[in-house]
Amino acid sequence: MKGLSFFLLAAIFVGALVWMATLKRPQKIAAHGGPPAPVAEVVLLGGKILTVDPHDSVVEAVAIGFDGRFLAIGSNAEIRAHIGPNTKVIDLHGRTATPGLIDSHGHFADGGVNELYRVNLSEAKSIAEIVEKVAERAKALKPGDWIQGSGWDESKLTELRYVHAADLDKVTPKNPVWLVHTTGHYGVANSVALKLAHISHTTKNPKAGTIDRDAQGKPTGVLKEDAMLAVTSLIPAVTADEEHNAILHIIDALHAEGMTAIKEGDILPHTWDAYKRVLDENKLKVRVFTLWDVGKTLDSGRATLARIKALPLPPRSLGEGVLLSGGGKLYMDGSGGGRTAWLYDDWHVKSTEIDKGNKGYPAMDVDTYKQLVRMYHQAGIHIGTHAIGDRAIDTVVDTYAEVLKETPTHGLRHSIIHSNIPTDHALETMAALQKQYDAGYPELQAPFMWWIGDTYAGTFGPERSARLIPLKTMLTRGIVWGGGSDYFVTPFAARYGIWASVARETLKGVYGAHPFGMTEAVDARVALRSYTEWAAHQLFLDGTVGSIELGKDADIAVWDRDMYTVPAGDLKDMKCEMTLFKGEIVFRADTTPVTVTDPKPANPAANGAAATKP
Repeated sequence: MKGLSFFLLAAIFVGALVWMATLKRPQKIAAHGGPPAPVAEVVLLGGKILTVDPHDSVVEAVAIGFDGRFLAIGSNAEIRAHIGPNTKVIDLHGRTATPGLIDSHGHFADGGVNELYRVNLSEAKSIAEIVEKVAERAKALKPGDWIQGSGWDESKLTELRYVHAADLDKVTPKNPVWLVHTTGHYGVANSVALKLAHISHTTKNPKAGTIDRDAQGKPTGVLKEDAMLAVTSLIPAVTADEEHNAILHIIDALHAEGMTAIKEGDILPHTWDAYKRVLDENKLKVRVFTLWDVGKTLDSGRATLARIKALPLPPRSLGEGVLLSGGGKLYMDGSGGGRTAWLYDDWHVKSTEIDKGNKGYPAMDVDTYKQLVRMYHQAGIHIGTHAIGDRAIDTVVDTYAEVLKETPTHGLRHSIIHSNIPTDHALETMAALQKQYDAGYPELQAPFMWWIGDTYAGTFGPERSARLIPLKTMLTRGIVWGGGSDYFVTPFAARYGIWASVARETLKGVYGAHPFGMTEAVDARVALRSYTEWAAHQLFLDGTVGSIELGKDADIAVWDRDMYTVPAGDLKDMKCEMTLFKGEIVFRADTTPVTVTDPKPANPAANGAAATKP
């Protein structure tokens, strides 16, 4: 019986193996011959695709599924297998594609309002030109109507000085004028506006603001930080339709620059409502992560916190990863251009002169700031703090370290917005916070070195300029940052930020072309990652976008050149030729050689920007 049992068991075992092999045979054959490849909705072929994945892979083609996500990534031959009878085929004709570019900090709704409804002074080269533009606007207005403008910068003017009320008064005797500096931290009012705001030679500076004065103590019209409120509080608010139009305008402009996601840096309820309106209209074809204005008091902080908690917290969103109510925004100091940011040592003027006694100042009470950070952190809410000066940056990172030690929480990604001249202590703390808590991320604006670099070189002085935006040091220390523009402070096109990260060059070279040196420059690969993968992390979208990987949303930008191989100087002049958002073409340049073959009938409801051409 024992022998029979053995042979019986052996027969059963062999039979089971044969049966299992029979079951597996189709799978092996299918794997060897390749299963029928899933059909793609869209494929991109014949290009050089910089994936920005963990291996920095470069491939020829990608396939996008009907869910708007990457279905396959590889060679032309591999991706052609996913083409079905209704697949849209985009032939890149050798063009370079990247993930859609991301701005980790800007003021896009406000910038759109400026572009559509204000006098644009960003290209003005002299005070006379500014006065001429203001005079032209005055001709179209009734007495008493406000004239608003934005974008002027003294370092771009031949006079290399501020615009003053006296310059404007001769062409605006009956209209109040307010012209915001490109930094947004100061501006100039004419005498009509100063009178309405009750600002005279006897008016004292607010605690966190400065009224600029001439040698006799008379206000020049230039108001900085909280001093601006006396004038800006009198200006009629932007209407809902104006803000709506501004957002639509900016979306189109972003698409034309290959940009598919932004962090909106400081909003009030009306701006959230405007973005929500565009989303409800199915026109928000760009991802928007918002930071709410917390204010400067515990009461304002509680009110804003209640608004944030009433909405989904990131990574949850509205519109499937499109609109995120991200967290709160605080200010620790002011402006590098206006010499109001908070420093350990005195500011400079004209690079080598000392602005004696002026170390800037905190934008709010420091103890209140710490309480607000603690309040938001304990509620599990992301915080971003504006900090430009070294003393301000130290205060912010130390506060983050303190609240994280009290209430250890991983993944809130608290940020230091701008972080222009961090000390060694600040860098050490950022590195530790990122490693231990997934927090302490600088959100940097490399275009500062270009667009307002001549002003910065004059105000920071030679020693501080050498450690401005220290990208190479951060990289060496393992610190990850998000790239951005701070638009409307600088133009928002991310290609400028990629170029500036490499070139560190000023616009006019007032104090030399490279007053910040080249020691802290990085290469284009690192720069691109800061405007894609690393920026996506700061929008809580790192699992969704930021690289071209399987399962991620197909946000793609197509360029006329390969940013990994072109000379550094050419990076600034790259042209976006096509942009896709979730696999949908939302922008196509008229002159691009990229072709689109779409076998499906054209959608008559499609807008012009998204329409495909043979």
